[in-house]
Amino acid sequence: MTQTVLLLEDDVQLSDTVKRFLELKGYTVWCAYDGLQAQDIMYEKHIDLMLLDVKVPHLNGFEFLKNTRVQGNATPAIFITSLNSVENVTEGFDSGCDDYIRKPFALKELLVRVESLLKRSYGSYEERIELGNELWFDTKSMLLMRGSQRVPLKTKEVKLLALFLQYPNELMEYEKIFEALWEYEEAPSSGSLRAYIKTLRASIGKEKIETVKNIGYRFVAE
Repeated sequence: MTQTVLLLEDDVQLSDTVKRFLELKGYTVWCAYDGLQAQDIMYEKHIDLMLLDVKVPHLNGFEFLKNTRVQGNATPAIFITSLNSVENVTEGFDSGCDDYIRKPFALKELLVRVESLLKRSYGSYEERIELGNELWFDTKSMLLMRGSQRVPLKTKEVKLLALFLQYPNELMEYEKIFEALWEYEEAPSSGSLRAYIKTLRASIGKEKIETVKNIGYRFVAE
């Protein structure tokens, strides 16, 4: 299946350049030139990854991503922006991004970041994973569902669940989990990880996540 990218960029020339480059690499690219248009695309299309400028009309990139995360959508996101201060980068990650690229950037570097993030985030599992008791995980929208109702999870909790589902019955060491959930300026937190594990156990069943003392965790698949 062709992977799809939402590109939020109000510089038409740059947008066209990135779109053509990614399409040559086999991606489908949906372009938005303001935050509201990006919201419409996210609602109407299946998107595998978001590339987001920040200084765009109507709804800036930070606010757009915050809104997306509040709705429970954990689609991987990369900011591509001229905002380059530490404060800007921090705000970007606080908004829920997975990576942050400062303009100007090389297209080859962008491709490396995109491919790395998609590989880490999605792996090769089915679009719908049954977890029992009417519970299932939608790998397209990255939502945990019970029947037709969404089970509310924070962004990192969704990422952690997706990581477990990529590697069923395999030992996930703390270092690998930290690498998947925390990025760059973020400091990994053992306390936060324990809280995420507690929430997932309450949501999918305590027996589903096994603690391997002093090493990590294992998702127990049936």
